[in-house]
Amino acid sequence: MSDELALPEDAPRLSSAYQSWYRFSRNPTAMIGLVIVVACVLAALLAPWITPYPDHVGAVVNFRARHLPPSADYWFGTDNVGRDIFTRVIFGFRVSLLLAVVVLGTAIPIGTVLGLTAGYFGGWVEIVIMRLTDIALAIPPLVMALAVAAVLSPDLVNSMLAIAALWWTWHTRLIYSITRQLRTREFVEAAETLGASKFHILFREILPNCVSAIAVKTSLDCGFVILVGASLSFLGLGIQPPTPDLGTMVASGSAFLPDYWWESVLPGCAILFVALGFNLLGDGLRDLYDVENVR
Repeated sequence: MSDELALPEDAPRLSSAYQSWYRFSRNPTAMIGLVIVVACVLAALLAPWITPYPDHVGAVVNFRARHLPPSADYWFGTDNVGRDIFTRVIFGFRVSLLLAVVVLGTAIPIGTVLGLTAGYFGGWVEIVIMRLTDIALAIPPLVMALAVAAVLSPDLVNSMLAIAALWWTWHTRLIYSITRQLRTREFVEAAETLGASKFHILFREILPNCVSAIAVKTSLDCGFVILVGASLSFLGLGIQPPTPDLGTMVASGSAFLPDYWWESVLPGCAILFVALGFNLLGDGLRDLYDVENVR
C-alpha cells in the first residue's frame, strides 16, 4: 500500500472519539446539559464584558434604584441597595464554578489514590482506609461543612476546605469498588507476572479503566458541590458580602419576600440552572460510558 493511502497512526483513536461524540450528541438531555454548562462557564469567564453593570459587583449603592422589578434596564431587577441582580448572578457563577473546581480538584486525587490502594492491596490497608471512609460517609456533607465553616472564619477558602473535608470519601468508595473488580483481571495478572511495579499496575493498568467512572462522578458532583456551597452561603457561613454569591443573594432577598420576589427567586433559579446542567451532562456521560452505580 502506498504512503498516500496509509492511515494515520491516530486514526482508530479519532474514529473512536467521533463515534463517542455521535452517540453523545444523539442524547437530547445530554446535549441540553452540555449547552447549559458551556453557557455558564462562558458567562463566568466573560462576565466583565457581557454584564451591563460590572461595577455593581463590589460595595456599590444606588438607593434611587433599589427594589426595581425586572425591566429592559435591569433584566433581573435590582436588590435592596440598587445593584443589578443579573450582573451579580453572572459573577456569582464565577464563585460557584471556582468552588466546584477547587473542591473536586482536591477531593478526586485523594479519593482516587486511597481507593486504588485499598482495592488493590487489601488486608489491613483495606481495613484501615475503608473503615475511615465508612466513618466519614456516616456524617452528612452539609453537617460537616457547617461544623468546619462555623469553627473557621466564613470566607471562600474556608468554604472550599469545609466541603472538601468529606468529599474524597465518595471517590474513595467508587474507585475501591472498581479496583476490587479489576485486580483479578487477566491484564493485571499479566503485568504482575512480567514484574511490573505496584505503581505501574495501579496508575498505568487499573487507573485508566476508572477514568470513565471518574468523569461521570465528577460531572454529577459539580452540581451537588454548588448546591452545598450555596447552602453554606445561605446560612451565612460561606462567601461574605459584597462578593456576589448565589446563596448569599437568595438569603438577602428572602427578607423581602413576597413583595420583591425577584431578589430571591431569580438567583435561586440560577442555582437550579447550573446544577441541572451538570446533572444532565453527568447522566449523558453515564449513558455514553455505560457506567453503573455512580450517583
